[in-house]
Amino acid sequence: MLAVTLCSGSQPGGDRRFGGLSIMDVCQLSIDEAVRFFDGLELDEMGQKIAADVVHEITSRLGFLQNVGLGYLTLNRTSGTLSGGEAQRIRLATQIGAGLVGVLYILDEPSIGLHARDNEQLLSTLQGLRDLGNTVLVVEHDEETIRRADHVIDMGPGAGLHGGEVVAAGPLDRVLAHKRSLTAKYLCGDYKIEVPIRRVGPNVVRGFLEVIDASENNLRDVHLKIPLGTFTCVTGVSGSGKSTLIDDVLRRALFRKFYNSKDRPGRFKSLRGEEALGRVIVVDQSPIGRTPRSNPATYTGIFNQIRDLFAGLPASKIRGYGASRFSFNVKGGRCEKCQGGGLLKIEMNFLPPVYVTCESCTGRRYNRETLEIHYKGRNIADVLDMTVDEAMTFFRAFPKICDPCATLSDVGLGYLKLGQQGTTLSGGEAQRVKLATELTKQSRDHGLFILDEPTTGLHFHDVARLLDVLARLRDANNTLLVIEHNMDVIKSADWVIDLGPEGGDDGGRIVAEGPPERIAAAPGSHTGRFLASALGMEHLMNNP
Repeated sequence: MLAVTLCSGSQPGGDRRFGGLSIMDVCQLSIDEAVRFFDGLELDEMGQKIAADVVHEITSRLGFLQNVGLGYLTLNRTSGTLSGGEAQRIRLATQIGAGLVGVLYILDEPSIGLHARDNEQLLSTLQGLRDLGNTVLVVEHDEETIRRADHVIDMGPGAGLHGGEVVAAGPLDRVLAHKRSLTAKYLCGDYKIEVPIRRVGPNVVRGFLEVIDASENNLRDVHLKIPLGTFTCVTGVSGSGKSTLIDDVLRRALFRKFYNSKDRPGRFKSLRGEEALGRVIVVDQSPIGRTPRSNPATYTGIFNQIRDLFAGLPASKIRGYGASRFSFNVKGGRCEKCQGGGLLKIEMNFLPPVYVTCESCTGRRYNRETLEIHYKGRNIADVLDMTVDEAMTFFRAFPKICDPCATLSDVGLGYLKLGQQGTTLSGGEAQRVKLATELTKQSRDHGLFILDEPTTGLHFHDVARLLDVLARLRDANNTLLVIEHNMDVIKSADWVIDLGPEGGDDGGRIVAEGPPERIAAAPGSHTGRFLASALGMEHLMNNP
């Protein structure tokens, strides 16, 4: 960023002060600090006439931001650095301040990025909106949010082709009594994510990956020690420094060392133990491709094996077709009208482009000659239209195709079509495709996998499947580092590093670290209070 020379980046009015602070000083405060600043102002009679109403309006709006769990944000935080959940909650706070009545509010997973303690504040805010005379419609997987709702609509019964129905609807009691509802089975306790029987603890032979004295943003000379070969969770209230420590400091430092990344890591003294790693992989919820051409078959490498199979058929050899004939990315076998995309892109100038089905190939991607080649009665377009589970059975005799399909099915993606456009996958689906791909690589290198809130968008049942995948990755000689607020994930970890105790300047320290049971018993840990309940250690929930 280039600072303006005239004001050195402080912006206009930097020489005027109010309550001892310039406007630049005020903008650098967190929302929590700003509330304390304006509440503590002592105005004389003239000041009361001039500023009392303005100060009241400021503190009121700051209070709305606090109520939706954003007290740790600084006032000068740029919008481009906000997470999706933070941006959504800022818009929500704006609406609360407007005081409108008779409005329908639609929120998509507002609990994203929120610690269980902060989520309680958010739920109270949503109920306050309802009490004003508004309707609040929330898409959510968080258990507490579901339990606090007046009316629940449960979709299913499965995912993808197996879903799309309203399984149950009504007050929570009515939904819980519905036998077809998978959600109800988890809420009733018929199904649940159990505490692991076995945990993998720190090992003297494996050692630790360490960051010494990290001091970026609100971090206070943090000494991070991650046991290698374990599933480690980093927890803490919103704004406690989790992303700064793991992404800005550790991930950037490792990427610079392993991949010559030019991103500057945050401040720290030294790094230890990285020589034990063979690779560093960030598995996020970004799409598996930027265009509709990407799909699960191409991303996982399955499609290469399928193309080789079709190229080896007698009919293909007679016509001289090689594997490239069955690619929709090169000339020869593809439909040239849509260039193998199956869709035509229509530019809309100032609006996002629109994709329509190609009228020449009717969305099948290939020309007529290529589609005349069949294996067991199916052509290449038919194969791309198969679900993962169908392909697993169809190609049972070909382990290089069947095994990756089995892994995708294991992570709960058996309903996806092999040729399904990557841009249509949800964040959770995209992340599990990436994890399944890593599982099939069977690399012998000790990898460090970094995941930031992998349960975003996942149902209880999907979380259970995700945990199975993470355990398999760990057992394949890898280290897992997960930033998470979901208590089912945290209780399933081998090791927990809890940051806090609060957000902003009151955070940035390691409050407790160790197995989940140790965190649950740690005085002063907000995570520990909720974790105690998840572990069945309710007698510890009153820890200060």
